[in-house]
Amino acid sequence: MNRVIDWAKTHPRLTAWLALGAGMSAIIAYEARDVGLLPTQWLALIVATVLVAGACVWIIGWDDGDEPDETQK
Repeated sequence: MNRVIDWAKTHPRLTAWLALGAGMSAIIAYEARDVGLLPTQWLALIVATVLVAGACVWIIGWDDGDEPDETQK
């Protein structure tokens, strides 16, 4: 378990992408369960959702590191 936590601390953006992608995919799957999508359509929907989650994490990360920390002065 410590290895997973250490990896998450080392790679916070990938961890956020995985968590956000899983959560968004779960919500999409729940909401679209009765639509009657084909398996390839489900795959495309999940892939697009995970890519959007990655874009969200990337955009939120734009603000990281613009200003120096108090410890860097």
